[in-house]
Amino acid sequence: MHTDPIADMIARIRNAQRAGLPDVLMPASRIKREIARVMKAEGYIAAFNVQAEDGLPELRVELKYDDDGKPAVNGLKRESKPGLRRYCGFADIPRVLNGLGTAILSTSQGVMSGKEARQRKLGGEVICTVW
Repeated sequence: MHTDPIADMIARIRNAQRAGLPDVLMPASRIKREIARVMKAEGYIAAFNVQAEDGLPELRVELKYDDDGKPAVNGLKRESKPGLRRYCGFADIPRVLNGLGTAILSTSQGVMSGKEARQRKLGGEVICTVW
């Protein structure tokens, strides 16, 4: 059992992209699906789907590469950890690389990108940053 399944998801994506794999498989959960949805909407992954393997749901994330084979995700960092949660108001949402990256937040209205949370004037827990 993992103490931080989101950090496990981030590590699997990071390792798969460094190895040049086309996709990565991990145990599924609602929060992981929502993080993958935001990453797909922001253009960091190609696709994702949930499938049942041996009765357990698994999340398959198809990674995205450019024509030269470079991954779309240059960096992926877990911000709020189980030992130290990181919350912010909508005015304090971090701008990743001056707007070139994306912060992913868990708000009262669901998981969303930092840009969308700023537009809706919502704060929340900063799950991770992607650039």
